[in-house]
Amino acid sequence: MRPTRATVLLTAGLVTLLGVPSAAAAETPPTLYVNNNSSSCSDGGSGSQAVPFCSISAAAKVVAPGQTVRIKTGKRYDEAVTIDRSGTPGKPVSFVSDGPEDRLVVLGTQPLTITGASHVVVRGLSLSGGIRVNRSADVELDRVYAHARVSGAEGLVVGDASTDVRVSRGLFHGVRIEGGAQRTVLGRNEIIGNSREPLTVEDAPATVITNNTFQLGCGTAVPLSGSSSGSAVFNNVINAKYYVGLCDPARGRTALAVSQSAAAGTRADYNLIAGPFQTVYTWGGAAHQDQAAFHAATGQGGHDIVHPTTEDAHKKAVDSADATAPGVMPTDISGYPVVDDLRVPNTGKDGGYLDRGARESQNSLESVRLELDQPWAPAGTAVKATATAVSAWSGPLTYHFDFGDGSAPVVTGERTATHVYSSPCECTAKVTVYNEAKMKTAAGAKVKVTAPGPLTAGFTSQPFLPTAEDPRAYVAPLTVEVDPRSTVAPWPVQQVDVDFGDGAHERVSALEPVRHAYAQPGDHKVTVTLKDAKGATSTVSRTVQVAYAASGYVPVHPFRVLDTRLSNSPVQAGTAAQVAVPMIAGSPSGSYHTGGATAAVLNVTVTGATQDTHLNVWPSGQQRPATSNVNVRAGGTSSNTVTVPIGSDGKILAQLNSGQGHVVVDFVGYYQPNTGKRFYPVTPTRLADTRTTGGALGAGQTRTVKVAGVRSIPPDAQAVALNLTGTGATTDTHVIAYAEADKRPAISNLNPEPGKDKSNQVIVPVGPDGTITLYNNAGSTDLVLDVVGYYHEWGGGALFTPVVPKRLADTRTTGKLAPGATTTVAGLPANAVGAALNVTATETTSAGFLTVHGYGTARTDASSLNTRPGETVPNHVTTPVGGGKVSIWNSWGGSNHVITDVFGYFTQG
Repeated sequence: MRPTRATVLLTAGLVTLLGVPSAAAAETPPTLYVNNNSSSCSDGGSGSQAVPFCSISAAAKVVAPGQTVRIKTGKRYDEAVTIDRSGTPGKPVSFVSDGPEDRLVVLGTQPLTITGASHVVVRGLSLSGGIRVNRSADVELDRVYAHARVSGAEGLVVGDASTDVRVSRGLFHGVRIEGGAQRTVLGRNEIIGNSREPLTVEDAPATVITNNTFQLGCGTAVPLSGSSSGSAVFNNVINAKYYVGLCDPARGRTALAVSQSAAAGTRADYNLIAGPFQTVYTWGGAAHQDQAAFHAATGQGGHDIVHPTTEDAHKKAVDSADATAPGVMPTDISGYPVVDDLRVPNTGKDGGYLDRGARESQNSLESVRLELDQPWAPAGTAVKATATAVSAWSGPLTYHFDFGDGSAPVVTGERTATHVYSSPCECTAKVTVYNEAKMKTAAGAKVKVTAPGPLTAGFTSQPFLPTAEDPRAYVAPLTVEVDPRSTVAPWPVQQVDVDFGDGAHERVSALEPVRHAYAQPGDHKVTVTLKDAKGATSTVSRTVQVAYAASGYVPVHPFRVLDTRLSNSPVQAGTAAQVAVPMIAGSPSGSYHTGGATAAVLNVTVTGATQDTHLNVWPSGQQRPATSNVNVRAGGTSSNTVTVPIGSDGKILAQLNSGQGHVVVDFVGYYQPNTGKRFYPVTPTRLADTRTTGGALGAGQTRTVKVAGVRSIPPDAQAVALNLTGTGATTDTHVIAYAEADKRPAISNLNPEPGKDKSNQVIVPVGPDGTITLYNNAGSTDLVLDVVGYYHEWGGGALFTPVVPKRLADTRTTGKLAPGATTTVAGLPANAVGAALNVTATETTSAGFLTVHGYGTARTDASSLNTRPGETVPNHVTTPVGGGKVSIWNSWGGSNHVITDVFGYFTQG
């Protein structure tokens, strides 16, 4: 744009404010640094950048002419600062903010005082204690924000015959110029008055007040009194903050007041006065209620604008000021230059376009959007970038297109630019838009430049598991993520079809991971077919192994999830009953399964069976396995702990082999990847036996047993795996094992009967005092506790991998296990350190017991299962494993057939 006469005159006004530039010094003293956030700062040092001063005061004591003190932004400087050292003409002492342009050095509640000094520059400080200039000359205060916490005190005071103080681009809560101060210049400041007037000028000749914005509560916005003659008030905006009736009538509200003693040689014009005022002007003691009367009486204010409200008044300030007025600056309070608003006519002096007030209306750039016609294409393709900018008004814009591959930016006045990428890259193209005021905005867009060639499908796969950071997120067991991003695709892929190999398909429109929960573990053929933007297709197939993930154990406060007695809906032979594994985020008694579990630990009881039968428990969506979990006599009650994988729909199934009976299921814990406790198997060891210590438990009685810190269990174990045996029961009863004595759950773990030794394995959380509690419901019974392992959160413990229930061994095909004999069961992974088994004894000739232990380890006297003649007796057994095998020893009571089923195994995580 061609400079106008107003531009030339504005530059002349700038010389009035800032003075004539002086010649550069032949030798500049080294910069001093202040940084109270530096560990190396010292007020006794030299103020170097490596060893800065800790305080501003320390630098103020030694600063020399021509030297700059750079004060690091960040921490507040709680100190009273006095500047009393001077520079020389052309070599001021300068105190400036050392940080980004929009950050200020913050001082505390103590004031900054400049006293008896000359040729001083202060820039970029925020002061809660205000700033005072006394007996000083040639002082520049730029980008200073100041208010005083003392009620009624001004943020800035210039006095005591100070001369040539220039205050620019600041924010002040009250300014006072007094005491013979001369030639003070206020330019491009926002000055706020609440309980006080925003400005007081008294006995301060030749004060220049130009392009400021005043916010007035009550009183007078711009008062000149005493010997303040020869002053200038130009291009200011004076806003009334609220309704005039809220002001004390004795105080009133006036925009501009010049006393008779200050009127000589004082000039005022091009001011904008907005809002209701009791009196708009007073001049030489006479009041004037409007601009026309004021101008007619005084010859001043011929171009003033008096607007009745503050609403929309700012529009009248645009391009309407006097660019030749004394103290005019070429930039506004934000540092933006003077620009011509093309939306309005230039009504300023001589057709100028300077705005009134502290802020200059700008051709502001709000935003820009960058679009690429080929954001994904092979090298050698021409890519066209289009920028769409949102601007406050139409005006010339300059576009800098950087295509992100190291090539030179394209600088143009056009909205578009075209570029050919020479080699593949994952680049970010960027456009930066500038207006004539050098304001800018930017935007970017990703561009994928590929190697030329054919579309070649590819994918990777991995289990998709709940994370340790979000263990409560729902993730179905056997979920696999198929990720096709390893595809080689010169052009954008617009269609991805995934055949998961089990009848399930999914289609997506981009190269992104897809997930699928399989109903069955095993090997599945996955096929991925792609189609790109040019119509090319490509297919790839691969066998994906799907398996349950290794998991940690999460014990819970046990609770009942199924009791068919309540609905009188017994489980029928030939029909599988569904058991929904609970998804509960939390309850007053603990945190429960959340959908990320791979296996559930249950106590399952069968009662009221119509004939001798057994119950199978297995994952929903899978075939019923040839295994068993609970064996029961007609009319009897039998229970067993069951560790079972969970189906992909979050359910498990239970079915009787024959007849019908009621089923009760208690939920005691679950296994989940990336969370929970690790398992430490131990050689079965007896912890307690009421036959030798404490005596039998009577009806309704409890017994506390110390488990943590006993035998091989560490003091900080969080749960224990125990074999619980009831013997000598006087009546049918049930026994509960639980953590906290005062929080007995409504479940059962063992159902003792008179004349029978009955066992069940339990996993019990350890109470806060390292104990567990045993409760007997009726009659009396002795109880025996054998520990087989414990769970701990840390260390090198083992994780549990569920498997589809599978039969490992059955002596009915190989011959009975004789009294005192041992059978070896193989088929477990070689690296397994433990296993979750269901061991069943059948066709027993006399009462006895079985002991299961790791192959190759010494057997102890602990029992894993109590055998009874004429009955089939199962028990859940968690046991150490040696070399992929376990040993099962039969006591001397009689011969047995032994059936061993596996539900999972433990390996070192």
